[in-house]
Amino acid sequence: MSRRTILITGASQGMGRGIAFRLAERGHTVLLHGRDRARVEGAASELRDTVAGASVRTYLADLSDLDQVRDMAARIRTAEPRLDALVNNAVAGGGAQPLRRELSRQGHELRFAVNHLAPYALTRGLLPLLTVSAPARVVNVASIGQEAVDFDDVMLERDYEGLRAYCRSKLAMIMATFDLAAELEGTGVTVNTLHPAHLMDTAGVREYGLTPVTGIEEGVRPTVRLVLDRDVEGVTGRYFDQFTDTRAHEQAYDPVARRRLRELTHRLLEPRLPLA
Repeated sequence: MSRRTILITGASQGMGRGIAFRLAERGHTVLLHGRDRARVEGAASELRDTVAGASVRTYLADLSDLDQVRDMAARIRTAEPRLDALVNNAVAGGGAQPLRRELSRQGHELRFAVNHLAPYALTRGLLPLLTVSAPARVVNVASIGQEAVDFDDVMLERDYEGLRAYCRSKLAMIMATFDLAAELEGTGVTVNTLHPAHLMDTAGVREYGLTPVTGIEEGVRPTVRLVLDRDVEGVTGRYFDQFTDTRAHEQAYDPVARRRLRELTHRLLEPRLPLA
């Protein structure tokens, strides 16, 4: 297999770090994103020390700030000659204080911003590079935890709870995945989403107060499959529960709900994102 260049968001720890190591071990160039310079550079250094001949570069951005997301996409477009895959893995979980509603730099509910708006904007910003590198793949790391988006209270200003916000934001990510896959049909860029594993041993799971039941490798394997494997070549617009192609929450298949989310997303991202 020829060497591919793959960007993984949230790659300084947890499953993102595991994905990066697995891809580097298979000879691919990995671009590690993180919001903390020391942590992401530490992960890159560890990878270089562990994997002989590893090709790794780092990119810094806080995904709760859409201006930083846009800036990172521009830096990658300028610095990288190609991009064969993007793994939108970074996540804001339920939080250590789940009843405390947090906001992004632009004033949006934090989980919706980090888990939906940021990967949407980043993917859009990198589409020129992904398209010229085609065949290319976008893999959105979602969750089996999904709850319908309430369009009368998208930002959960009423009855806020962190896990509820997380579940709604992950369904928004899935809905956007299906839309983008349809839009990019025929370009050579595929877009899929998955639930990687149940309650992995990650900082987010522990922070919320849950007990991990699986290791991160359980999530790394199905994610890397969607990035690399030939058995999913050309497959697009699908939701996987680990390795199984299955159905997401019913709202993900509602064309009216998808249109409302798409219109809202573009309004929130303007003028940072041109309308398609």
